[in-house]
Amino acid sequence: MTDRPRTSWLIPALLGSAAALGASALYAVYQNREAERRTPPIGDFITVDGVRLHYVERGQGEALVLIHGNGTMIQDFLSSGIVDDLAQRFRVILIDRPGYGYSDRPRGVWTPRAHATLFQKALQQLGVTQAVVLGHSWGALVAVALALQAPHLVRSLVLASGYYYPTLRADVVLAFPSAIPILGDLLRHTVSPAVGRALLPAMIKGMFAPAAIPERFDREFPTDMMLRPLQLRASAEDAAMMTPVTVELQRHYRDLKLPVAIIVGGDDQIADVGRQSQRLHDELPNSTFVEVPGMGHMIHHLAPEQVVEAVELASKQSRAAAA
Repeated sequence: MTDRPRTSWLIPALLGSAAALGASALYAVYQNREAERRTPPIGDFITVDGVRLHYVERGQGEALVLIHGNGTMIQDFLSSGIVDDLAQRFRVILIDRPGYGYSDRPRGVWTPRAHATLFQKALQQLGVTQAVVLGHSWGALVAVALALQAPHLVRSLVLASGYYYPTLRADVVLAFPSAIPILGDLLRHTVSPAVGRALLPAMIKGMFAPAAIPERFDREFPTDMMLRPLQLRASAEDAAMMTPVTVELQRHYRDLKLPVAIIVGGDDQIADVGRQSQRLHDELPNSTFVEVPGMGHMIHHLAPEQVVEAVELASKQSRAAAA
């Protein structure tokens, strides 16, 4: 008799928790479907090693590959306006990295080198033998890995707002639970989309800070696609891997003998300019460095003309080196 009052709350609490998780799961399914209904695929598909990749091509000429960062997708570059400009002189190829947009992401360890292997084979299927490669943020690590693994393919690099050297990062710690199988799956299919929806405005603001969010990005970029369970998994896994992968890659930066253009926002609040991009520039004698004052992490949105100029400079330098 005396034990009943102490445990009488347990079953209702468990039932209430189960009901809340069930409702969250249904909400996540609904939001996922609505996001994909509002933003259907805009490109074509190619299958590489059993992984279906979504990609877009614009323009003709020398091949230029754009690799997006963590949490985003092809539309990040499209909404910046640089594709419109670059497509007048280049064959611009944009690929949703595995797990983002409409690209698959099988279970596995998706390091920058794993991405690079997949991209190399994808570009071969697309008939690309040489290309200028631009990587933004986490995509800069993929671009570096691609240049290290396939120097015959990558003519020159443009690295925008990158992270290259290991540091202590709070986002790595915070991302770890969501990257764990089973636990992460439960979170991503229940509470994470709702929590993410509440936190997303502040997160996006931080990506552009101290500059304002451009109107075109606000109008065109499909932020609700970022909250789908698969993309949340990809983003969490990439964030959790960020520091460990740089421990390995940093030992090989001096092997980069090709022209490298490095461009950053001087007030980037995501990747410390001095500890990351400036340090890489100091380590690479064949690199150029552009720091745009007052701009944040999303440099291709905030200083598109300078990014286009960096691409053109990298292309010119690679042609001069080949002559």
